[in-house]
Amino acid sequence: MAKRTWILLDVEEDQYVDEIRLTSADADGVPEGITIAKRRLRGGPRDGVDVVEVDNGAFRFTVVPTRGMGLWRAALGAVHLGWQSPVVGPVHPALVNLQQADGLGWLTGFDELLARCGLWSNGAPVFNENGTLRWGLHGRIQNTPAAKVHVAIDDASGEISVGGTVDEGYLYHHRLRLTTTYKTLPGEPGVRIVDEVTNLSDEPSQMQLLYHVNLGLPLVDPGSKLVAPVARIAPRAAGEWEKIDTWDTYHPETPGAGGVCFFATLLADADGWTRTLLSNAAGTQGLSLKYNSAQLPCFTQWKNAQPAANGYVTGLEPATNYPSERTFEESKGRVVALAPGESRTFELALEAHADAKSVAAAKQEVAKLQGSHKPEVLTDPDPDWSWV
Repeated sequence: MAKRTWILLDVEEDQYVDEIRLTSADADGVPEGITIAKRRLRGGPRDGVDVVEVDNGAFRFTVVPTRGMGLWRAALGAVHLGWQSPVVGPVHPALVNLQQADGLGWLTGFDELLARCGLWSNGAPVFNENGTLRWGLHGRIQNTPAAKVHVAIDDASGEISVGGTVDEGYLYHHRLRLTTTYKTLPGEPGVRIVDEVTNLSDEPSQMQLLYHVNLGLPLVDPGSKLVAPVARIAPRAAGEWEKIDTWDTYHPETPGAGGVCFFATLLADADGWTRTLLSNAAGTQGLSLKYNSAQLPCFTQWKNAQPAANGYVTGLEPATNYPSERTFEESKGRVVALAPGESRTFELALEAHADAKSVAAAKQEVAKLQGSHKPEVLTDPDPDWSWV
């Protein structure tokens, strides 16, 4: 099976393509109606950021190699996936201070549809006994530029892929490599993602990985619903402004509302695959997030009901662990151990829904996973999940 590959970046080989556009008119083997383009953004905080834009004839998405191979935004017709962050990005990592004293510097670059959190740590900031920052919020990988990037097209199936590698580590510490591939077929209403994390060291290492999938207006509107095959769900913390009984429903923009999180485990099929569906209030548009829960056993729902100007958004977050302090997660056995040279694979997919029929079909798929199982809903935090 032949595959055509275009190298866009290879640091080891000192290769770099500033700009390229691939269509059926530009390159043999590119299917009709398909466009793949790579360019460098200019001006403002985005200056110097590389993006790879893919249009499979129906679904469009933008990968950002400069920002850890994150997924900036996507669309299926009138269904726009992403959110209106107060941060206007994509922000160049050089402008993001991950060592900011309060540990929250990661937020100054946060505006993606999909941002990876990890690889050494992926949760809340952790501080040393003297008050200095040990590990910042959500780790470093999202603000680390890729070292290799390529695009490819399979001549037989027409499958388009965007792949890259991102390395994290430094002297006397861990050496981890993220190898990621985005895959989509002509006309497919979404994109599939396969990640592999490898320990490059000759010593044992550890890792954490969380996928921060973020959605806001107009897809998320007052009355929007998250449909998920819940086995067990609990609030992250006691006393937050929203209670557990409305976890699946989204409120209107609410000035002064703080962000809330609900931690959950989800039911899956025999192969470990599960699905969550976020649909608008009318049930006419939505997004399914599908992932392998054997690889990513922990699920977090983040809800920020602040007005749009302050980032009205929800995060759907499958992960190896809950986004608590790394020390707490390690004490609960939720930090992944990697032997020298060992790799772990993580798979997920985004599927957009452009009409009520598609949304209803996705709801049925979630209902099959739920079956007759009654969700266990905790009104208080689970002490095995929450450190606050």
